[in-house]
Amino acid sequence: MINKPSFLRPEQCCLYIVDPQERLMPQIHGAEVVEQNIILMIHLAKTLAIPVLANTQYKKGLGPLVPGLAGLLTAVPCPDKTEFNGLANPAVREEFAKLPSLVDTILLCGVESHICIYQTAVGALLAGYNVRVVADGISARTAANDQYGKQRLRELGTVLAPAEMIIYELLQRAGTEEFKAMLPYLK
Repeated sequence: MINKPSFLRPEQCCLYIVDPQERLMPQIHGAEVVEQNIILMIHLAKTLAIPVLANTQYKKGLGPLVPGLAGLLTAVPCPDKTEFNGLANPAVREEFAKLPSLVDTILLCGVESHICIYQTAVGALLAGYNVRVVADGISARTAANDQYGKQRLRELGTVLAPAEMIIYELLQRAGTEEFKAMLPYLK
């Protein structure tokens, strides 16, 4: 069965950023591109008033969020977890429970594609959410594991799309105040 296509609406979305941490990101294939696309998604979320959640994986071992993201996420809930599926963590579930009732779609980005992103996507699907994975906002330590993770995510029925595609889908048209606010980040 093919789902009927529909456009994303800002009020239905939550941006969820998983584990882009200081000791992990230097090992990630294409880390700079991943970080830049997560930054784009954060600016979009701020522009369109989309709720943002983040987390770290065993902060004691992998460190805090990378500085380029941490500075943009100071007011964002960021529970630490040891679970690979973020939604299996009680503190993360508590934050999800606080989201507006219209939120039914998770915009997922972070690392690693084949571990925490994959398992969190499964957890979100099981919890009844639609999952849109920011394809160029996720990766793994190896290009192969990134590709295996992305393939498995597609098989599960998540939608993978690049950050720019998601951004323009949510903006809907040029000329708006929101479009003008995002334009400097898209150039």
